[in-house]
Amino acid sequence: MKTMVLKVTLTEDEDGRWSASIPSLAGCSSWGYSKQEALENIKDAAEIYIEDMLAAGESLPTPSDTVEVINEPAIAIPL
Repeated sequence: MKTMVLKVTLTEDEDGRWSASIPSLAGCSSWGYSKQEALENIKDAAEIYIEDMLAAGESLPTPSDTVEVINEPAIAIPL
């Protein structure tokens, strides 16, 4: 089992909502009324995005400053 850790960009909008995007997954974005909700929503969006990539036979992002692949189970906890 591999674990992919993806960098998320969070931005607070003028209306107080939070926007979240993943730079290594072009167009993968979401939002929430709180930081935590935005992170939960972008995680769901990333899982669907990656499932679609795999189903289409596309290659996943390679390790870089925005993606880390770990060759063992792991959890990621935002701080």
